[in-house]
Amino acid sequence: MQLASPNRSVPLPTQVVGQIRALIADGSWPVGHRVPSEHQLSSDLAISRNSVREALRSLVHAGLLEARPGDGTYVRANSELGVYLHRRLDGTDPQDAFEVRSLLEQRGARLAAQHATPEQLTAMRRTLADRDKARLGGDVGEYFRLDLDFHAMVVAAGGNALLAELHAHIRDAIAESLAVSANPELDASLDAKHHALLAAIESRDPQSADAIAGDLVAESRLMRAGRK
Repeated sequence: MQLASPNRSVPLPTQVVGQIRALIADGSWPVGHRVPSEHQLSSDLAISRNSVREALRSLVHAGLLEARPGDGTYVRANSELGVYLHRRLDGTDPQDAFEVRSLLEQRGARLAAQHATPEQLTAMRRTLADRDKARLGGDVGEYFRLDLDFHAMVVAAGGNALLAELHAHIRDAIAESLAVSANPELDASLDAKHHALLAAIESRDPQSADAIAGDLVAESRLMRAGRK
């Protein structure tokens, strides 16, 4: 790791922050990665430890890094947007989370019906098949993991990177809402709608895809509220 040619008009700690953000964003430093020590970073970047320390403190404050006394500093999140949304969703009314989920997934489904590639459609089809097998086999954890994967694939297939990122960052809230209603017997009634959603996307029918995606979220919402 070497600091690019320093920009004299930008403070060194700010440049280091930018470089570390880039390493986190491109996956070079994944979540859970132990950050090199201040001494090592100072040596690698050929700058003072004070500049390195200031940069690390800034990233800890932003929520991207976590300082563990006596252990080191670790990557906590891969996006400041994710950190903010996680904090914002913590303690939020679950119904509000459902509203946001519905907006994102309906728009994502509409876009997917217009832009999904054959490869993306194949991946979605395979994931739904695996989801069905997990439900029939009673593997609840795998069933919900694949369900989340399917919805993430639908949104990603729409081609709007920001929409997909927002959806990815409320994934924890979505997972919690599903876990609360975790009942494979009841969730079996959703299978047909999941396959109908994929069929609408495959047939390039944005209006139907939008409507079905909304129905899926609404049904999950009712199940969570115990009204079904």
